[in-house]
Amino acid sequence: MDLKTSNFNVFLVDDQPITNIVTKKLIEVSGLCNNVYDFTNPKEALDCICEHKPDLILLDLNMPKIDGWQFLEQLNFRKHKSKIIILTSSTCDFDKEKAKSYFNVIDFYVKPLNLKSTIAILTSLNK
Repeated sequence: MDLKTSNFNVFLVDDQPITNIVTKKLIEVSGLCNNVYDFTNPKEALDCICEHKPDLILLDLNMPKIDGWQFLEQLNFRKHKSKIIILTSSTCDFDKEKAKSYFNVIDFYVKPLNLKSTIAILTSLNK
């Protein structure tokens, strides 16, 4: 599969709009994905899961109302199989270990991403 022509869907779920803007721009600059949907409201992202069927979700942990852990629980309840990468400002070892307990969490990054890590993430979707 040629990633440059791939039509996979990526969801950005972070309550900070600037994080979504920066991450979306990095994905755009990588040239590896055109289908990026960003959400500052995790409930809206959950409501759009069935419609867009994201292949990858970049998920913040610390958000109001629905935090990243609650979001993951909702995904598990819905039996949704998106790959998840935690993208958070948390450097807490407890969060890193807890993330490993979710079958669909494939990695954990501390924000902000850079172009190299963005390319690595998007390339991993091919595996």
